[in-house]
Amino acid sequence: MRFLAIHVFLVATTIALVGDRLAAQEVVDRIVGRVENDVILLSDIRALARYQQLLDGKSETDPQILERLIDQWIVRTEAEVSRSPHPSEEDIERGFSRLKNSFTSEQEFETRKRQAGLSDQDIRDMEATQLYLNYYLESRFRPSVQIDPKEVEDFYQNTVLPRAKARGQEPPTLEAARDWIQEALVQNGINEQADRWLKESRQRLHIEKFLEEGAK
Repeated sequence: MRFLAIHVFLVATTIALVGDRLAAQEVVDRIVGRVENDVILLSDIRALARYQQLLDGKSETDPQILERLIDQWIVRTEAEVSRSPHPSEEDIERGFSRLKNSFTSEQEFETRKRQAGLSDQDIRDMEATQLYLNYYLESRFRPSVQIDPKEVEDFYQNTVLPRAKARGQEPPTLEAARDWIQEALVQNGINEQADRWLKESRQRLHIEKFLEEGAK
């Protein structure tokens, strides 16, 4: 998965993109959801779908994407209230480069970008939003995540060693793997706390959904 495990939060929600290049007719935008006094548009769903298409070669269903956009609204609103810092241009450019370099070649990146109907600026805008939301989640939940040394050792024994064996590879030593295992467990802890917080937050908010039954 190319997102943080919270990949739930990794996409801009207000970018209006052109419609499918294969479709000749004009697509009329409309409201598909409401959180408090703010609305979520069909174009927001289409923007996230295109980004997922770029990253994974496929996208979720419209109802699934709507749920992600609701969660993003919650995180973004809290980040704004908390005056969470926005990413610098350098951070955005590094994020864009990491994404681009995750493809096997520049040609593959350009092909997938074209298929998704995205420009480099669209992707940079999405990266900026991704970083902003993640900065807030990191600052809010990381301090409360505590990892016991035994958790690191258990992860090494139960995950790292079996995975290396299955691939016919020489496993790293525990000491060599300790730092990245620790960080993986911290990220998992952040995700778990964020998930609980989002569920609790939803119960306090007025949320409406207007997608038709059987929507993609």
